[in-house]
Amino acid sequence: MPPGEFALIDRYFRDIGARRDVRVGVGDDGAVLAPPAGQELVAVVDTLVEGVHFPAGSPANSIGHRALAVNLSDIAAMGAAPAWALLALTLPRADERWLEAFAAGFAALARAHDLQLVGGDMTAGPLTVTVQVLGFAPRGEALLRGGARPGDLVCVTGTPGDAACGLALLQGRLRTPAMADEAALEVLRRRFLYPTPRSTAGPRLRGVASACIDISDGLAGDLTKLARASDCGVRVDVTQLPLSAPLIAIAGRAAAEHFALTGGDDYELCFTVPAARAAALAGLACTAIGRVTEGRDITVCRGDSVIEFSHSGFDHFAR
Repeated sequence: MPPGEFALIDRYFRDIGARRDVRVGVGDDGAVLAPPAGQELVAVVDTLVEGVHFPAGSPANSIGHRALAVNLSDIAAMGAAPAWALLALTLPRADERWLEAFAAGFAALARAHDLQLVGGDMTAGPLTVTVQVLGFAPRGEALLRGGARPGDLVCVTGTPGDAACGLALLQGRLRTPAMADEAALEVLRRRFLYPTPRSTAGPRLRGVASACIDISDGLAGDLTKLARASDCGVRVDVTQLPLSAPLIAIAGRAAAEHFALTGGDDYELCFTVPAARAAALAGLACTAIGRVTEGRDITVCRGDSVIEFSHSGFDHFAR
């Protein structure tokens, strides 16, 4: 007889993380947690569905990593530090080899961020993973999407577009150049399978950035959300986009720009910062790609020339 729900939870998920502020964790009806004084609680939640957020047959280790990484990215975008997580896992069957690999991917990222799994649920059904992460930011200092002002720089961490290109490669939607560099292909695939949440950059932006959002649905679409929340416009110059060498080598410059602007799953941070505070960004791996403007227009340009571009990001109900 295969092990039941509670035996599987006990075997694979009871001991992920060990924080002193957890009075009761996995194994009871609820967790009992002790938030630190002077901090505000920041809560985020994301659901990943097979065939929507990751291709069917994706490695279990990657799914465990991604399920936590997307939430850590949201926490980072709020300028907060992660502390606790809850996991709801729906599985077609109790496959212990799959569970072991999933838990290993989840646990490795959790431990790297001093995060403890404190509860959740497991049930049978189509493969779906829901994770909630709770974290802290000093009172009144959490970053928000609203707050950008005309004249602010628009900046982005890392190299957007890599993950979208990696997904296209995994799905066989991108014709690769003859004699393509296998190392470059692997970099792009891993950028989708194992995204890196910018958990160090987020808290560093407190008191520096005027607004912040993570890039999950595409740079242009998510920047549009930030601009709307701030009641302002944005002008982005595609010549300033920080495109990675592997992305250009595999996709070419034009497609690389398109991936960077429209591709989701990067989990980089896009933020605005007043020019007077720009010096505080020294040492942070980020690039200025435009400016916040008056009005509400979202403009994509190439130098002085405006180019036609769709600003809509990924929408589950508009596909």
